Amino acid sequence: MLNEVVLMGRLTRDPEVRKTPNDISVCSFSIACERDIASKQTNERETDYFDIVAWRSTADFVEKYFAKGRMIIVKGRLQKRNYEDKNGNKRSTVEVVADSIYFGESKKNTDSSNAATSENAPKPSAESQDYETIESDDDLPF
Repeated sequence: MLNEVVLMGRLTRDPEVRKTPNDISVCSFSIACERDIASKQTNERETDYFDIVAWRSTADFVEKYFAKGRMIIVKGRLQKRNYEDKNGNKRSTVEVVADSIYFGESKKNTDSSNAATSENAPKPSAESQDYETIESDDDLPF
């Protein structure tokens, strides 16, 4: 059977990491994925929210490198989990169990400590570079 999911979205909260009694890391977080097509009624793009669970080294990776607002790519599988709530009611939920996690954007795009972004950073002038003007393209190797 085929059960594979690939999602790209932003974390809606900081990842929460716990340890099992056997000292295995488990990380829970949720992501928001904006739909590609706008709703016909509101003319706005709707957002879907997905609960994600990562285990072992994948959980440690998420805890170390991701925080609320970061873009993340999750590859995994859907899993239905049954549980009992605080009032004793039987509940079920569907969550994504992550097999692989990838960065969805570069660190420089999310680094708020860097005051100069690529758009407003000063551009070097041609005079400050060691460029040579080529008058003819006869001798170019391509």
